[in-house]
Amino acid sequence: MPEASRPKVKVAALLSGNGTTMSALHYASKLPGCPYEIVLVASNVPDAPGLKIAAAEGLPTFALDHRGMERPAHEQAMDAALRESGAEYLALCGYMRVLTEHFVAGWEGRMVNTHPSLLPKYKGLDTHARAIAAGDAFGGCSVHVVTAELDGGPLLGQMPVAILPEDTPESLARRVILAEYQLYPRMFADYVGRS
Repeated sequence: MPEASRPKVKVAALLSGNGTTMSALHYASKLPGCPYEIVLVASNVPDAPGLKIAAAEGLPTFALDHRGMERPAHEQAMDAALRESGAEYLALCGYMRVLTEHFVAGWEGRMVNTHPSLLPKYKGLDTHARAIAAGDAFGGCSVHVVTAELDGGPLLGQMPVAILPEDTPESLARRVILAEYQLYPRMFADYVGRS
């Protein structure tokens, strides 16, 4: 089927914060030839700034606070909203919840994440401080398929970012996020657009 007539892959983005990574994916989806469209932006934080951005961009949103809920009940409700949207793939965009093996299995091979380190180094949190403390020449970001192992799924791509002698975790983070905004949409498009 020619690219122009191929229907776009439906994607739901999950976020917990500002929505800048979701925005990078959304703006990339408007470019000619991009194989996906965002059909839902969902969050576990009802007042997440990213939801306001999504709404202003005309994207459907869904929020359900995880506080006061058992993890399986929260994940079941989130999963129902994601499936109701018609999403075929999930893009984790700063979704700050560790997902259960059951949830991940339900989206096996169809959930992608970006992480602010050159995996397998520095899984989890405080990646920039850890890279600086180790004396690494480069920090960076990785895009990977999500598996039950935290930040351990197959890599789709990485982008190194030089660590400067005067870098702090905050200054390095500002440059790594710029790399993520470039890498994530490209790797995500390549992954969901493969035939």
